[in-house]
Amino acid sequence: MSNVTRRTFNKFLGAGAGVMAMPGILRAQGRKNVVIVGGGAGGATVARHLAEKAGGAINITLIEDSEKYTTCFFSNLYLGGYRDFASITHGYDRLINDYGIRKVTARAEEIDRTAQQVRTSTGETIPYDRLVLSPGIDLIFDSVPGYSAELAEIAAHAWQAGPQTQLLKSKIDGLKNGDQVVMVAPPNPYRCPPGPYERVSMIAHTLKARGLTDCTIVVLDPKEKFSKQGLFAEGWEKYYPGMVEWYGPNIHGGIKGVDVEAGTVETDFDTFRGALLNIIPAQQAGSIAIGAGLSDDSGFCPVDAESMRSKRDQNIFVIGDASIAGAMPKSGSAANSQAKVVVMHLMADLMDMRVFPARYLNTCWSLVETNDGIKVGAQYGNVDGAIASTSSFISQPDESADVRRHTFEESVAWYDGITKDMFG
Repeated sequence: MSNVTRRTFNKFLGAGAGVMAMPGILRAQGRKNVVIVGGGAGGATVARHLAEKAGGAINITLIEDSEKYTTCFFSNLYLGGYRDFASITHGYDRLINDYGIRKVTARAEEIDRTAQQVRTSTGETIPYDRLVLSPGIDLIFDSVPGYSAELAEIAAHAWQAGPQTQLLKSKIDGLKNGDQVVMVAPPNPYRCPPGPYERVSMIAHTLKARGLTDCTIVVLDPKEKFSKQGLFAEGWEKYYPGMVEWYGPNIHGGIKGVDVEAGTVETDFDTFRGALLNIIPAQQAGSIAIGAGLSDDSGFCPVDAESMRSKRDQNIFVIGDASIAGAMPKSGSAANSQAKVVVMHLMADLMDMRVFPARYLNTCWSLVETNDGIKVGAQYGNVDGAIASTSSFISQPDESADVRRHTFEESVAWYDGITKDMFG
């Protein structure tokens, strides 16, 4: 895991594609139907790998309401000026044309678990023998008093990539020297644990590159600690001295509310004013999963550790951010790994193929400054009925410039590899 390259990553992905017949023909031939909701790191990976392994023997439908998919992972590098928007946006043409997957561009509105069918926003009803849900997150806007979906068009969250990411980028680019940025970080659990703090680094990098070193980034965090905290703090002090201020709940005492129009965040300690507010609220599983009764009181979906099969319905698998995956974080890398375990079980369910013990992995890379990359990750397995870490690694303080540059290069190779793995 510590020496990922594009060549070694792609070596394990395999090659080839099964050409599938039209859905009507497949049904006439009695072929099983797999419906996948969500076309991101989890859903797209299931679709491609299942099509490849089934060789046309399974009818695969991918429901995703976007024509193209913008990755949340690496979106911070777009904010930092290291990548353009096109480089983090991907289409589904190869899944459709090369793998024979049916892509339905619509929103999944309702799951009828008794009839085993999904109703879409266009009114289509799609039957399934097995359903894979990878709907990502929904934001709980009112978890931050005074915030709402409408106000997110002023104070962007940018935690669902796409137009929100572009909005936040435009606001960062409009800052002037002396301006203050105020971020409200999300509570656990949430998508991409290191993500808010990489974003802080990328905003600071952008401001510094423009000579705006009198700007300040204030982070108001509901958590007492966060992923890779020591590594980020080390980097902020090294590269952006005096520009980043992080306040945990023991300092700010709790976030009482935001006034987006006034540009303020009120806490028990003080009221913070920002020329730019980045509000990242609490999160829960995508509404399609909650509406189907697949979640518990946490707002996320319990799954079997060996298969990612829903504990509420044996015909449904839930992967990625929407699932409760034990010790695994909510990340693109984790969703991609979980997807391959699901494909194995789909093949076993529908084509009587052999099942092997589940093995999962995750790596979360973050960029602190140019060529200074840090990472954390682990391998996971089913330990006494829960997904638990079996080995782990993390970047160390005071690593050499060569090690940090190599870590960043690993991350670029991983991004190229995983997006190819997802979309072909």
